[in-house]
Amino acid sequence: MNDTGPPSHTATRSWLKAQARLGRNATRPVLLLGLAGVLLGLGQALCAAVVLATALGGVGNAPPAWPVAALAGFAVLALLRAGLQLMSERAAFDAGAAARRRLRSDALHRLLAAGPVLLRRFHSAELAAVVIDKIEAMEGFFANYTPAAVLAVAGPLLIVLTVLWVDTEAGLILGGCGLLVPLAMAASGVGAAAAARGQFLAMSRLQTRFLDRVRGIATIVLYNHAQAEAQELARAADELRVRTMRVLRVAFLSSAALDLAMALALVAIALRYGHEAMTGQLASGATAIFVLLAVPEFFAPLRAFSAAYQDRLHATAAAEGLAQLPLPEPVPIPAGPVRNVEASGLSVAFENVCLTWDTTRGRALDGLSFRVGAGETLVLAGPSGAGKSSVIEILLGFVRPDSGRVTLNGADIADLVPQALSGLTAWVGQRPTLFAGTIQENIRFARPEATDAEVAEAARLARVSEFAADLPAGMETIVGEGGYGLSGGQAQRVAIARAFLKNAALLLLDEPTAHLDPATEQDVLESLRRLAIGRTVILATHSTAAHGFAWGGVGRRLDLRDGRAVPARGGRMTSIA
Repeated sequence: MNDTGPPSHTATRSWLKAQARLGRNATRPVLLLGLAGVLLGLGQALCAAVVLATALGGVGNAPPAWPVAALAGFAVLALLRAGLQLMSERAAFDAGAAARRRLRSDALHRLLAAGPVLLRRFHSAELAAVVIDKIEAMEGFFANYTPAAVLAVAGPLLIVLTVLWVDTEAGLILGGCGLLVPLAMAASGVGAAAAARGQFLAMSRLQTRFLDRVRGIATIVLYNHAQAEAQELARAADELRVRTMRVLRVAFLSSAALDLAMALALVAIALRYGHEAMTGQLASGATAIFVLLAVPEFFAPLRAFSAAYQDRLHATAAAEGLAQLPLPEPVPIPAGPVRNVEASGLSVAFENVCLTWDTTRGRALDGLSFRVGAGETLVLAGPSGAGKSSVIEILLGFVRPDSGRVTLNGADIADLVPQALSGLTAWVGQRPTLFAGTIQENIRFARPEATDAEVAEAARLARVSEFAADLPAGMETIVGEGGYGLSGGQAQRVAIARAFLKNAALLLLDEPTAHLDPATEQDVLESLRRLAIGRTVILATHSTAAHGFAWGGVGRRLDLRDGRAVPARGGRMTSIA
């Protein structure tokens, strides 16, 4: 996966439009309830106009029961409108929650499909911000902005048509003042969008800085830089505060423009009816009061849209992060099963494989070719950046080579569905990923359907049961996230037990003894040798002790330099038998 940089504004807008279409069904109830609320508002205005006009003597020969009926109708409509408002808020919450679930599922699917190689492009704090903060920021787009954008057109249009039918001149005044609102919002929208993007950028910087400093807190304290780093964090937090206040300032400016437009409409219509009343040309006091009461109803959807417009700006800024998550590779159509996978393992072949992570840094693999027979062990040696981990990541299916061919028992790895490839491989890295839970649950993660007896056997083979016997609850001892409570060697044994439980034909070991002391390293290597029996093994390591890793005299060492295989001694590949 090459770094393609952040998405363009066009791509971000296209992504937002596509998401809006996906969430259209969920927001439809909010829209319908909103339109019903507009109709009830017009009904309330009519009832109030009849009551007020009667009280002021503006209704001539009206029956005495009219004011009482109008007052009762106003109360009933108010109760109905309150109920519709409650239902609308619940429907909006459901629409936002459904959108969050869909977006988070999609984001996690993309992250899992990309695998750990995504950390070559993004900081882990940035990915956490995308999955948590930016998806949360998208909720208002679906819950508020999407229905408000439709209601901002349909609601005022319905009201202005009604006013035009009652009084053409007043309807024209109301419609003209309403057109000023989108112009003012468009003028402030440019600055608001830039402010929202700056706010998310400042938040991402603060999260990244904070996470890096927490990870390196021991080094910071050792070099007496705690005070300086605290000041840097304070400056980053202050930058976030300033940018957040800038977003709020632009939001208040947009709200002020709407208030001015509504005040202008009220004043213009009131002056018109006042002039008619003074000259005796006012046809109906009830009509005048109805039109005046309809003005706030006309601007209510526009006010809701103005408030929701900030949600759109936040969503636009958040979408820039969500849209740049890599799309999962299309699932290949299986060309056929991997042939002859038996207990003796499977053969692996690289044929002139090239891979580039970053074009500015050259190729990670440059025409690499080698073959590992079924049941053999291959040790990949070489300095950092030589391409060892790239070989492992290709075999794990996290990345596809730019050119060349990788085969398992003669079948192209590109033709294998991810589930099939995952079933063929077991992986042990230098930092095993353990979850908050019991030791037994962490082992069972490799094969959830395994029986308790199978988990216990895997723990015995990896010698997990030896140290677990000294723990308070044995195999049921709860460990923290990341293996908190276990030593490095113990955590590595849990990872080895997972590999025993999975019982895959291909074993991939990526620096499995890094950061271990020599004695623990020898114990872990001994467990790995037992695990390697009957399996094809590819081991990437810097460790001199691990370079002698082999079982039964079947093993080779392949030295890598700059993504190429180089002769180790005398122009020949070195056997480690």
